[in-house]
Amino acid sequence: MKIIASTTLALLSSLSMAADYNVDPGHSFVSFKVGHLGVSTTQGSFNEFSGKFSYPEGGQSGSASFIIQADSVDTNHEARDKHLRSPDFLDVKQFPTLSFKSTQFDGQTLTGDLTLHGITKPVSFEVTKVGEGNDPWGGYRAGFEASTTFKRSDFGITYFIPGVSDETQIDVFVEGIKE
Repeated sequence: MKIIASTTLALLSSLSMAADYNVDPGHSFVSFKVGHLGVSTTQGSFNEFSGKFSYPEGGQSGSASFIIQADSVDTNHEARDKHLRSPDFLDVKQFPTLSFKSTQFDGQTLTGDLTLHGITKPVSFEVTKVGEGNDPWGGYRAGFEASTTFKRSDFGITYFIPGVSDETQIDVFVEGIKE
């Protein structure tokens, strides 16, 4: 009985040390990079997204979930953005969101399910903690950077490969506010 009580107490204390955060969209960014015609790289971002993450003391576990509004894609070129929203690429009318839900975090690699273009596949982000601390408004914040590369064809987006590279890099810069 003592072993069960000790194990339960240890589990509860580790859960209580976990901190839950809401992503601050004003201080967070989701960007992407793809090759263009083998001569340059096109960069863009998604301007509307939300998310949550949990980060326990010690940082050897945790979780994250994000929802991105597909029609918020922005490459600083209106005609290209319109084409990216079309059925050739993101097909935002049929698939209005991209989402990610983690399944595992070991302190450096965040693995989970990415849903893009109606298809869900596992991806892994390499994660770097930027920092954490009190903010000037009485709150507490933590920040992370994460990056992954995947093939867009794995998600059924094959238009104009290889003119627009199959490999797509996603970079996420997150600042969260502790709940």
